[in-house]
Amino acid sequence: MNLSHKKLLTASLAMLVTALGYGARAAADDMASFATGGYARGLRTPAIMHKMDTNGDGMISKDEWIAFQEKVFVMLDKDKSGMLDEKEFMGPGGAELASFATAGYARGLETKGMFKKIDTDSDGTISKDEWLNFQKKVFEMMDTDPSHKGMLDHNEFFGRGPGNK
Repeated sequence: MNLSHKKLLTASLAMLVTALGYGARAAADDMASFATGGYARGLRTPAIMHKMDTNGDGMISKDEWIAFQEKVFVMLDKDKSGMLDEKEFMGPGGAELASFATAGYARGLETKGMFKKIDTDSDGTISKDEWLNFQKKVFEMMDTDPSHKGMLDHNEFFGRGPGNK
């Protein structure tokens, strides 16, 4: 192999390694664009991971994720109608959610931007099904490590992708 072929091969390998590195970051960015940056930042914290990890194994199962999201929905559904309107979603009373989760999570969630993203049928309300379907999609976007599908480790939870530190 001559010198120009070695340079071409080296450059090609460098581009491939760079592209693979950006792949994990792109998955994390996808979640932030699917939701909002504020929600992603409020969600991806050690305190929230600890709240979700009810069995203490250092991983978040889909069941743990859904159980947490169901509790959040109940806290948001102040009139217990099974539906969230914009006033309920962003209205006063976020202290309960902030104490259950974190203030950063509550601030990132209770925004007009998040309301519009979760209200997939654009009827001005969020049903429990819309809420849970949205949250399941967020989980699936974060669940990137094929060695433990259906579980989020700390790398995935914090948006570093599988196997990154």
